[in-house]
Amino acid sequence: MIAIAGILLCLNSNAQTVSTFENINLTTDTFKNGSDLTGGFTSGNATFANHYDTSFGYISWDGFSISNKRDTVSQGFTNQYAAITGKGVNNSANYAVGYYNSYSPMRVKINGVGKGKQLSGFSITNSTYAYYSMKNGSAFNKKFGGLTGNDPDWFKLTIKGYKNGGKSADTTVEFYLADLRFTDNSKDYYIKDWTWIDLKVMGNVDSIEFTMSSNDTAGGFGMNNPAYFCMDNFTTKDVYSEIIELAKTQSSFIVYPNPAKDFIVIESENVISEITIFDLTGNEMMKQNVMSGENISISTLSKGLYFLQIKNESTIQIKKLIIE
Repeated sequence: MIAIAGILLCLNSNAQTVSTFENINLTTDTFKNGSDLTGGFTSGNATFANHYDTSFGYISWDGFSISNKRDTVSQGFTNQYAAITGKGVNNSANYAVGYYNSYSPMRVKINGVGKGKQLSGFSITNSTYAYYSMKNGSAFNKKFGGLTGNDPDWFKLTIKGYKNGGKSADTTVEFYLADLRFTDNSKDYYIKDWTWIDLKVMGNVDSIEFTMSSNDTAGGFGMNNPAYFCMDNFTTKDVYSEIIELAKTQSSFIVYPNPAKDFIVIESENVISEITIFDLTGNEMMKQNVMSGENISISTLSKGLYFLQIKNESTIQIKKLIIE
């Protein structure tokens, strides 16, 4: 178990990929809003959708833009690409700006080794535009809290997970970018710092979709306050967490030879119903029904480190397998 623990420690330290957006080239204090018509931006294991349109004689975009704007003071639409923090997480340069339009999906697609696995989460804050529009009001939206500060106003982001090619995940996550519903006004808040949203509760997903809402809907045209938020350090898990946890348990079976070349043999105290071999990213490489003591061919697998999962009627156990 000592060797396994060492490998698991290594896996856990490298089991995540972070979309920092630093791979998007920007000059100082600028942004990219999709004018290249590529339809989105890819960073880490994720693609952030963007829709850009000039067909009505003016620039229209929604989805995600990438920015390193620093203006935390200017109010109004002309400052729509800045985060209220003035910088990314841990003083990084770039971050993503999300703008929600109810007519087109605001989606992040998970790629590569992160696809179909559990998400860790991301950091979020308000945009400068949204922050001051709520705090002070504008020609288009009310001042949150009203004249007395007692109006129970709120601004919310809802995140929905999708898996298996578009089927909804079981759980959605809600996050309030502003919440003034408290009886005690001292508890009212507007998000002004980078704040972590944990998405592990969604389980394994291959994409997520964002919607935004608030109680400021007077006039009948939907939400009045600006539908913007800022994101950084979107983090995907690259290894199935359940495989890692199972591999930490004691095994009631023996695998030999290990390291192996062309075949392995499994001897178990219980009747084996099925074996599955996973690579280090959690991809299923081989599955078959076997019997204890039977030679199992592994000649089609490349050299490297794998996880061998063994099922019987009551348990699932995992052991490392090295192929030379």
